[in-house]
Amino acid sequence: MAQQAQVTEEQARALAEESRETGWEKPSFAKELFLGRFPLELIHPFPRPAGHETARTEAFLAKLREFLDTVDCAVIEREARIPDEYVKGLAELGCFGLKIPSQYGGLDMSQIAYNRVLMLVSTVHPSLGALLSAHQSIGVPEPLKLAGSEEQKQKFLPRCAAGAISAFLLTEPDVGSDPARLASTATPVEGGQAYELDGVKLWTTNGTVADLLVVMARVPKSEGHRGGISVFVVEADSPGITVERRNKFMGLRGIENGVTRFHRVRVPRENLIGREGDGLKIALTTLNAGRLSIPAMASGSAKWALKIARQWACERVQWGKPIGEHAAIASKIAFIAATCYALEAVLELSGQMADEGRNDIRIEAALAKLWSSEIACVIADELVQIRGGRGYETAESLAARGERAVPAEQAVRDLRINRIFEGSSEIMRLLIAREAVDAHLTAAGELANPKADLRHKAKAAVSASGFYAKWLPQLVFGEGQRPTSYREFGRLATHLRFIERSSRKLARNTFYGMARWQAKLEQKQGFLGRIVDIGAELFAMSAACVRAEFQRVADPVEGQQAYELADAFCRQATLRVETLFHALWTNTDSTDVGLARHVLDGRYTWLEEGIIDPSEGTGPWIAHWEPGPSTETNVARRFLTAPRS
Repeated sequence: MAQQAQVTEEQARALAEESRETGWEKPSFAKELFLGRFPLELIHPFPRPAGHETARTEAFLAKLREFLDTVDCAVIEREARIPDEYVKGLAELGCFGLKIPSQYGGLDMSQIAYNRVLMLVSTVHPSLGALLSAHQSIGVPEPLKLAGSEEQKQKFLPRCAAGAISAFLLTEPDVGSDPARLASTATPVEGGQAYELDGVKLWTTNGTVADLLVVMARVPKSEGHRGGISVFVVEADSPGITVERRNKFMGLRGIENGVTRFHRVRVPRENLIGREGDGLKIALTTLNAGRLSIPAMASGSAKWALKIARQWACERVQWGKPIGEHAAIASKIAFIAATCYALEAVLELSGQMADEGRNDIRIEAALAKLWSSEIACVIADELVQIRGGRGYETAESLAARGERAVPAEQAVRDLRINRIFEGSSEIMRLLIAREAVDAHLTAAGELANPKADLRHKAKAAVSASGFYAKWLPQLVFGEGQRPTSYREFGRLATHLRFIERSSRKLARNTFYGMARWQAKLEQKQGFLGRIVDIGAELFAMSAACVRAEFQRVADPVEGQQAYELADAFCRQATLRVETLFHALWTNTDSTDVGLARHVLDGRYTWLEEGIIDPSEGTGPWIAHWEPGPSTETNVARRFLTAPRS
């Protein structure tokens, strides 16, 4: 069995630092926002796809919608699997090759089009969106497009486009967001002409039905091999691969996700993507655009929630009038509608920026993923509250009673994974924070190195003072303080001025944190998380304003309505931003850390008395599973995905 790598915290951080993109060859709106600058010209006028691309997208969506009308979401939820005919129908439409170039058999569609497809299919059932996004956003197509050889593209991409499902395998039973501890190995054999894979992978989305796998494994460093975490394309039916189980989850009940074991699996050298040791860098680059799949599905869910909330709030009468006319419910509906508009604005802006390639969107994509996954869960929860008991009741039960089968509780369950998928919210905040403070770390030099001696720190302080002497004065005054700034945005100009002022305030507070904690700043995760959350809200406000202005110019009637939505959203977001600013310095972070330490030390175990913990029992409802010995038997694909009793 492969042994987990033993690494220190310092080594783990070093690997993460080595794998991140360090250069900024293209401008980044979000990066500038964190530095106290508001480069509105990077996103205004609101970027839009070309007319012919829009027409092509609409034609495809029309065909897709016609097919989706034949898909019964209740079947997926009830049987906890996507029927073969649904998968086949998606493949025949070309949905597995949406972003694959046409020379390899794909449809060569834009990120915007891809996002709209995911939005549409996920509103039928989110498991359909997970199937397609895991295949294309992080499966074989994306890493091959980014780093694959021409031979690899010609060999694998046509198969993917035709419907050969792919999966991405990184996580292991003991390794989640810390890939430095990766235990799976890829040992060179046959004089370097092949690799032998050993290890166990967990939560392998699409892994139980995949034809092709993208596998991350550690190549031992040896003569002629630079070693390191590397990425391979692996045929799923290779001898030595065993799918040991299909996992079941709180939501996404149709998702094909399991545990896969590799035992002396031979992979030819030509299946290595990029170079040895480039695996994490390829994975992180893949996720830049891949992360936009989650905002697409979150936006679709928000649109559906708005529709259901509107209909129910008009239909349901309490105390002599529709519940939507009661202020307590009206505030929830206003929040859902305004946030739904901002979600779509963020999605469209990020997607079009990805298509145009003029900007570096690594921070924008991460912010979009983080913010949309968090805010969509709030929307779903509010929908359940608006629906009351019917929100908590399952769609199947509602239908059995003769009522409309509205799966509100399912939305809560299905959306919850998005705060964990492709980087948990906590990890996303740390990743974004690292990029946000990059200029500070570069300027600080050895000041940010906990191991640097006083002499090196003193030298670094002199260098840093030069950077801050030029930068800090720029944060004192800006366009946000001119009452006539951004006047072409009408009443939204007030919000743009707030964004500009808040950007400078955010940069100043980041500097204060850097000056106060220096090398210990990375340990202040509460502070850094709030810095990122402020940036996310400012990004969403910016997207909403520039989209509304675009709509006003294109169609004055629709534009007026867009202005109303953007204005409401910005007012709501402003309150959240002001609360976050206050919490930067007035919080219970140190108290919480100390209390948590006491909890972990067992100081308050008496609080846990008076309960029964079923997970410690031996009753028949407990499903015990331990990884079994590896075999070279490949379990039949559909046997694995059949419903279990």
